[in-house]
Amino acid sequence: MRQGMLTHVYIYYRVRPEQDVEIARASVAAMQAAAARRTGVQGRLMQRADDATTWMEVYEDVGDRAAFMVVLEAEAVAHRLADLVAEGAARHVEHFVEQR
Repeated sequence: MRQGMLTHVYIYYRVRPEQDVEIARASVAAMQAAAARRTGVQGRLMQRADDATTWMEVYEDVGDRAAFMVVLEAEAVAHRLADLVAEGAARHVEHFVEQR
């Protein structure tokens, strides 16, 4: 990646409608805290304005995208985030770069 390019990672998914929201948010927060301790990148969690079951994790200013994704996936597995995702859905990952 060229110098001056910053990577931002966006992960969106639908949580199970029957999922307890407080437990789900706590699971994601714990996963993000663990990932931040290992990478220095603190994530944010948002929900879609018109659909409370669609969530997005945002990770900005990621230096080494490949290494970050390895850590994030390991933490997602360790914190059982797949258990939160609606049946038939998946966590979709998008990477964007920004030149400053």
